[in-house]
Amino acid sequence: MTTNHQVLLDNRPKGEASASNFKLVSTDVPALQEGQVLVRHHFLSLDPYMRGRMNDAKSYADPHPLGTPMIGGTVGEVVESRSPKFSVGDKVVGMGGWQEYSVVEASQFGALRKVDTTHVPLSHYLGAVGMPGVTAWYGLVKIIAPKAGDTVVVSAATGAVGSAYAALAKARGCHVVGIAGGPDKCDYAVKELGFDVCIDYKLHKDAFSLSKSLKDACPKGIDGYFENVGGMVLDAVMLRMNAFGRIAVCGMIAGYDGQPLPMAYPALILSNRLKVEGFIVSEHMEVWPEALNELGTLVGTGKLRPRESVAQGLASAPEAFLGLLKGKNFGKQLVKLI
Repeated sequence: MTTNHQVLLDNRPKGEASASNFKLVSTDVPALQEGQVLVRHHFLSLDPYMRGRMNDAKSYADPHPLGTPMIGGTVGEVVESRSPKFSVGDKVVGMGGWQEYSVVEASQFGALRKVDTTHVPLSHYLGAVGMPGVTAWYGLVKIIAPKAGDTVVVSAATGAVGSAYAALAKARGCHVVGIAGGPDKCDYAVKELGFDVCIDYKLHKDAFSLSKSLKDACPKGIDGYFENVGGMVLDAVMLRMNAFGRIAVCGMIAGYDGQPLPMAYPALILSNRLKVEGFIVSEHMEVWPEALNELGTLVGTGKLRPRESVAQGLASAPEAFLGLLKGKNFGKQLVKLI
């Protein structure tokens, strides 16, 4: 029998997450039943949303069950099939979780999708041409809905979502400003991702200081903002939002350790008649084909050149995930499993 290594959620964090919340185990892959396929994962995606699933708290999704492989997107190859829908050798993307193999019911809608690696590398289907890319597309196109000439901003600018956001916004004729941590990330944002300006938030101790840099970078104010961080960054952006501006709220990584994230200037929502909308991209599957088509074209034509941080081996997943939550990754964070 094939041995499968898994990383389980062993216990729930009390405050900040730690490697001790996870447990590495080995188990045997069960024999396939009719209609099932066995997938050997090549890459595992690490994403900020996973931190919320570790908590036993009310949210948009149920808490992840203890003692089971941690949730996560995967890309890989079908190595055994008892379904006419998939053949051995098919490259696929799914939600295989933190493990080397997964057994998938082929008839389950959306559980597994074939992908073409002719022009798009397999790993990119977990980033720019996957859930993060579609997340950027939905927030920009459906919530911010910019016009040519609008100024749009995104926090966590060099991550998987921010990278795609820049390409999508430039394609729509926007002035695009990123917020990222460190000179290397900001340099990459401008030279490789196409941002017009990138601001290093680490140079600023408070919202007023960051807001002053935003004023210089956004002389016409901010029409649309894609929020990944919260806290001081959101406060700084709020001070520069134009009347009738739109804010797409995707994440609040500054508060993922369980601490509250108060908003300093909520009255600006009223005085500037702002639209502030949170969203979960998995609730909008109807847009995925259109979004993936555009994202795939941007990658295939070289207009989107996503960067990846790759940890080696399943055992590295917990530390790589904790690093992601602290902004240590550069681009999309992956774990290479093969």
